[in-house]
Amino acid sequence: MAISAKDIAAIRAETGAGVMECKEALLKAKGNKNKALEILKAMGKDKAKKRADRMTSQGLIETYVHKGSRIGVMVEVACETDFVAKTGDFKNLAHDVAMQVASMDPKDVKELLAQTYIFDDKKTIAELLEEVIAKTGEKCEIKRFMRYELGE
Repeated sequence: MAISAKDIAAIRAETGAGVMECKEALLKAKGNKNKALEILKAMGKDKAKKRADRMTSQGLIETYVHKGSRIGVMVEVACETDFVAKTGDFKNLAHDVAMQVASMDPKDVKELLAQTYIFDDKKTIAELLEEVIAKTGEKCEIKRFMRYELGE
């Protein structure tokens, strides 16, 4: 089956995966976009597992203030290199995690990872993290967070 560049570009735009990964997924899925997305998701999980033992000594601390300055959050998100820490995907992850903590008030990182993502109820924070790992090619992890609420 012939896969068009348009099909590859559409999958790539949605997932951020590499061109060859998108092509491979579409070929395996025989051109079915939904199956290709599932294949890419599985590939991302495999990448995350392969990187699980790597050290994460770089990253950033993201802050977020919500509800008219009544709730504030600090989140430490780590990765392997400072190069990845400067990418838009990584910065967006850190910001989205901070917003998640502000709105959902998890008690620890384990609970946070299991929560449904506030911007897409079809995935969890753990799945969001796996997507960023697949895009950046590095281990990324949420190390810790602190949430403050006025009056608590």
